[in-house]
Amino acid sequence: METEIADFLGKVTLFANLNERNLKRLSRACTVRSFDTGDFVVRQGDEGIGLFVITSGKVKVQKTTDDGREIEIATHGSGEFVGEFSVLDGAKRTASVVTLEPTECIVLASWDFNAVMKAHPEIALEILPVVVKRFRETNEKLLAVSE
Repeated sequence: METEIADFLGKVTLFANLNERNLKRLSRACTVRSFDTGDFVVRQGDEGIGLFVITSGKVKVQKTTDDGREIEIATHGSGEFVGEFSVLDGAKRTASVVTLEPTECIVLASWDFNAVMKAHPEIALEILPVVVKRFRETNEKLLAVSE
């Protein structure tokens, strides 16, 4: 199972720059979780306890505004990831992620992810540009919706 997870992670943008050894390090800390249609993978405001890599299915990312409006930020499918911001900074979830169909994810718990990055800081340096790019894209989407 570890090798299959490492192979899948290597095809995900967030981890694509990592070497095989670091992919295996991360894969050892992963679990797999299944969700039914309409399940919350994460809820806005909850503690960020994990990073989710979608292996099958589809999710939508939505944010509830202060006045109660729901804004759809993005949809993601197989090979994409969600939950990276909270895992890195320890802050509460800034958006909810809801499944649009039965979905399976590789889950990397925050404490495991951070432990691997502390032991092997080159992993953080390799994924940081991808996280920053995602942040910029999300920011642009939110600015466009608010206009």
